[in-house]
Amino acid sequence: MPSVMLSAVLEEEPDLYEAFPPHVDPSGITILTDSPPGKKAPLKTFEELQPILQQGRKRELKLLIRENSWPINSPIRASLWPALCRQHQHGKSMLDGFYWDMVTQVFGTVELPDKPIMLPPFVEATHCLGYHLTRKGRAVADRVVSVLGYACPDITYSPSLYPITAALLHFMPEEECYHCMASLVASKEKMFITQTKLLNEVTWKTVMQIAKKHAKSAAQHLSRLSGAIGPERIYADWQWWILAALPFPHLVRVLDCFFHEGIKVFYRVALAILILFHKHSTNQNSEWYAEATKNGVDHAVDKFCRNMPASPTKLLRTAFSIRALSSQYISRVFIKTEMTLKSKQVITGSRLVRSRSSDNLPTSQSQVNIQMMSHTLTIRELFTLWSWLPVRITMYQPVLLYTTEEHGCSLTTFYVRVEHHEPTLLMIKTCNNEVFGAYCSTRWFERNQKDERGNRQAYFGTGETFLFSLYPERAKYPWVGCSIGADGKGEERVSHASELFMAADSKMITIGGGEGQAIWMDENIRFGKTDRCSTFNNPPLCPSGDFEIRVLEVYGFSGA
Repeated sequence: MPSVMLSAVLEEEPDLYEAFPPHVDPSGITILTDSPPGKKAPLKTFEELQPILQQGRKRELKLLIRENSWPINSPIRASLWPALCRQHQHGKSMLDGFYWDMVTQVFGTVELPDKPIMLPPFVEATHCLGYHLTRKGRAVADRVVSVLGYACPDITYSPSLYPITAALLHFMPEEECYHCMASLVASKEKMFITQTKLLNEVTWKTVMQIAKKHAKSAAQHLSRLSGAIGPERIYADWQWWILAALPFPHLVRVLDCFFHEGIKVFYRVALAILILFHKHSTNQNSEWYAEATKNGVDHAVDKFCRNMPASPTKLLRTAFSIRALSSQYISRVFIKTEMTLKSKQVITGSRLVRSRSSDNLPTSQSQVNIQMMSHTLTIRELFTLWSWLPVRITMYQPVLLYTTEEHGCSLTTFYVRVEHHEPTLLMIKTCNNEVFGAYCSTRWFERNQKDERGNRQAYFGTGETFLFSLYPERAKYPWVGCSIGADGKGEERVSHASELFMAADSKMITIGGGEGQAIWMDENIRFGKTDRCSTFNNPPLCPSGDFEIRVLEVYGFSGA
């Protein structure tokens, strides 16, 4: 590009030293220009993107973000990145000043300490990529990550959390960075940041699986070059190809898309890196083939990323032109991989599964979601309840389907929002502050099923259904058939009265039957009764037997 033309391009952009906050040192940041002016349509401004974002036109916004290669010193990201992160926020938005209240609670002051901040245990030293932050900027990143660790105590391992925090701080103040990270950590619909060792392992195994299908030649090439160490060792570092090795302008363009679309962008970019590496290292006379054979393919891929021969636009174009790689397919591979790993841990009795911070406990995403939504559950009660769920269900994220606080007190609304979900978790908080409920194994739509004679079935459900009480007593009441059937003769010995799991119609809901009903609620979801029943052999779940409902919450499980 002629120097006159280049200077004209740069003159249109803000001065490099004015484009970043004061905690960024821009002296090492390189500005890349993908193409001469006039070749493409003018880059979109935030004012042009904002109405598209506000109107929820996600596909249109996705394509625009992919197509607009804003230079590294464009002012757009100071507005665009927070707006993109906010759209993933779930539940109540954080009030102004919330972050600084947390900082004061954790550190006793809002002044940055002189001594290094002790980072949470989920951060390792190798994760602490600061990019172009100054010494003060790194201290700010440390503080944001520490407050996140305090707010989300169940994050046990999260390699990408610190680098993404540091990247955000290049374009926004500290408080806004925290709000962005909190939204990404607690995101319900999309995954952004893994928070356990197990899920981190699931991600690289997912990349390996989708590469075998959607970048087949590149994956085979990598496998051949990996030799004795095997491809698994190479794929285990996949996030560092992007977060640690790509030049900063490339990373920032990847993050433009990531903050809107989620971790699937990282998967696609990882495959694009493999495809480009394959293209540049197939020839045995190439420097990259020589690097791989001399120093190992892991070093070669890392060095290739650091010297990325493709522009940010070409890298993204390669990533997004991989055909037939749908989000649904990625999600299926991810879930299957996660289930396989969890099954192995359960079978081998791995201590990880049984630990207090283990992966069969609710993730911080679940905890933050429930804290934001629930009027009945404390985190301690959540842990208790989680330990009672069937193991396979703990793999899924809880989703609040219905709450009287938001959706009103109507059985009709309850059915509309809940009836097609299976399983569901009912939580009742009474006006006397008792908290109890039931895990219901079968969808409530079954109340409409008819028998061979055309008559509606009175009761439905399975023996996986159970009752529980959280306050004032803490207890689980499983189906009586679980203990009766221990000798293998349970089917013959369980009476009909002990198989009355769930019943419902337009006037009421019942859980448990035979000599009494464990939980009964009226059509207005206002009053209820509880008694001992044959199905669960439970005591009444509240002392008086009759109760007035303060809050009813019903949870489903996303993906179950």
